[in-house]
Amino acid sequence: MTLKERIQNELMVVKSLGAVYGDIGTSPIYTFAVILLFVTPSPDTIIQILSLIAWTLILLVTVQYAWLATSLSKRGEGGTVVLVQLLLPYLKKGRMSLLVVALGYIGISLLIGDAIITPAISILSAVEGINLIPGYENTPQLLTLLIASGIALALFAVQSKGIEKVASAFGPIMVMWFSVMALGGGYYLIHSPEILTALSPIHAIEFVIQHPYIAFIVLADVILCATGGEALYADMGHMGRTPILKGWIFVFVSLILIYFGQGAFLIDQHEAVKNPFFEMFHTLIPSLYIPMLILTIMATVIASQSMISGVFSVLYQAMTTRIFPHFNVQYTSDEMRSQVYVGSINWILFVCVVSVLFIFEESAKLAAAFGLAVSGAMSITGILITMIFMYRRDYFKMGLAIITGSLSFLFFVSCWLKIPHGGYWSLILASVPLLIIVIYTQGQKRLYASLQPINQEDFLEEYSKQYRTRDHIDGTALFFARQWDAIPAYISKTMFQNGIIYDYNVIVMIKTTHEAHGISSEISPLGEGLDVMSIHAGYMEKLNVGAILKEKNINERTIFYGDEEIVSNRFVWKLYAMIKDISPNFVSFYNFPHEKLIGVSRRVEI
Repeated sequence: MTLKERIQNELMVVKSLGAVYGDIGTSPIYTFAVILLFVTPSPDTIIQILSLIAWTLILLVTVQYAWLATSLSKRGEGGTVVLVQLLLPYLKKGRMSLLVVALGYIGISLLIGDAIITPAISILSAVEGINLIPGYENTPQLLTLLIASGIALALFAVQSKGIEKVASAFGPIMVMWFSVMALGGGYYLIHSPEILTALSPIHAIEFVIQHPYIAFIVLADVILCATGGEALYADMGHMGRTPILKGWIFVFVSLILIYFGQGAFLIDQHEAVKNPFFEMFHTLIPSLYIPMLILTIMATVIASQSMISGVFSVLYQAMTTRIFPHFNVQYTSDEMRSQVYVGSINWILFVCVVSVLFIFEESAKLAAAFGLAVSGAMSITGILITMIFMYRRDYFKMGLAIITGSLSFLFFVSCWLKIPHGGYWSLILASVPLLIIVIYTQGQKRLYASLQPINQEDFLEEYSKQYRTRDHIDGTALFFARQWDAIPAYISKTMFQNGIIYDYNVIVMIKTTHEAHGISSEISPLGEGLDVMSIHAGYMEKLNVGAILKEKNINERTIFYGDEEIVSNRFVWKLYAMIKDISPNFVSFYNFPHEKLIGVSRRVEI
């Protein structure tokens, strides 16, 4: 490896700190503060809580995500959709296949719900640190909310620049953030080295045995230390596995130091502490507290970025695999094919984040709702990776996945206690994308069944007769179909009813494969002046159909596509019709020239 390559690799590690680790890197701001609401901070209890935090980071983040999950991507792509695509080839169509698909739907929805709460709690908790600045102790909460909303606006406004450019700016900031946390925590740790005994899991086990009921409640807040752990896998397509894993070593050490430093600070304090993170740094170097607060706010902005980029990546996978409506997608990098920006989703997320800020008003109240979506998504990841290792007969990793998956589910069950205290918002936020996915996928099936495609043999017989007897239009026409043996009705309507037959007619089929990347195409003759072209593309591919057509020397004059007007008496299918109307047609998704597109309308009742 040359010196230039080594430098580039190290720069990618720095970028991964900016793009991936913001969320989990800012969890020390509020995790201990929330736990203190349920436990008395005695020295023994603090060590036991630290043991719970340390082993949550080790088992859930290091083992389940950094080791097991990231090993399950062939070309560096990650996320729930990837796991489902890896698992489906092992399953026959049936109940198990449907269960896996359903888990995938729920996992995607939980991630989106989490991406709304994460920016809200991260930014708001940082801005609330203003209250420790002399003279600003009584800052109105409305002003705090407006500042947090302004920061969120700035964050979502820069998303169109691309994750690579954003991460380039954020990476060095996060290096500073993790270094400052490590130094601050390390200072207090040096003065109380006995707190390192919390690295032993025995203390965590003792806490569970001695206080089983309290321990079950506290688990719902301990999981906050691992929020953002799922980004290690979801964002692999943005940064690659190696930079993410190298970055995690640095991040893990920094997190252990800051959490254990907070524990040492609490043991040394004889007065009540509301937020050990801010009060620890305020006590350590009062004159540098304001710069530290500014750095904290910047870090929480980056934390939000981690989740937003993960949502873009997963939704793009969902769109290419046809389980989510198409939205206009911008590709923001020529190097990383999975770096995308979805403008409409971006601003919907922004509106939801600001709404959540004003609904909960305080980070402490937000923490009561936080964790349910994260632990649910982790549980689903645990189930899926366990099944994959089982089918691959990698029984050692399967055993580890069972352990970490069971622990994730335990955290998830504990978080159910949060539902009456605001946790229901996590379910509401996640239910919206889940409802869209279910309605869209089932509606597509109903629509396709209602269109009554024509048998290929009957179509070819009629086509041959029409092609020989009718006049042809000069040039080439493209038509789209899902499968070559069932011709969509709009094609026969165009050719036979409207008498529109070109000299050269090509039926194009785009098939998404179970692989992340890879594009292949082939042309097969169906009749005189009629070919079928099959394009097989990975579900993370930036597919340029126009370029593929040019490679095959196909210069289309007109592109026909089916444009259905859906009518129904049932409310659920009216919702489906509305979703179809507001989302761009799939031909727009592939960026065809608009002047060549002709939609063939047809009224369909479902």
